[in-house]
Amino acid sequence: MRKVLAAAAVVMMVVAVGLISAPGDAAAQVRQFTGRIDKISSKVLIVDNRKGDKVKFMKIADTKVAGEGKAAWDDLKKGDWVTVDWKFIDKPRKAYAINVIPPRNEEGDD
Repeated sequence: MRKVLAAAAVVMMVVAVGLISAPGDAAAQVRQFTGRIDKISSKVLIVDNRKGDKVKFMKIADTKVAGEGKAAWDDLKKGDWVTVDWKFIDKPRKAYAINVIPPRNEEGDD
C-alpha cells in the first residue's frame, strides 16, 4: 500500500511541475523596456534607455500603440519616450505593446 501511495505522490508531483513549467503564451515572461526612440522604420524600433542600452524591437501584426495621442506605429517618431512590452522568449524581440509616455528629464536638465 505504501508503494502505491508513494508512486501516486510522485506522479502528482511530476504532473504539477509539468503544468507549472509548460511552454506557451501563459508561461512566456513579459518584460518591459522604457526609453527614448533612437531609430524607427516601418518594421523596426530601436529604443535607448539613456543608460547605455539600445534595444531593437520588431513590429508584428498585433503591435498595439497607445498614449500621448498616438494610436499607430506610424504615429511614433524619433525622440518619443516609450515603454515596450516584449516576451523574454522571443528572438528577435517583438513589440507586443508600445505605450508612449511623457518625456523624461535628462540628467542635468532642470
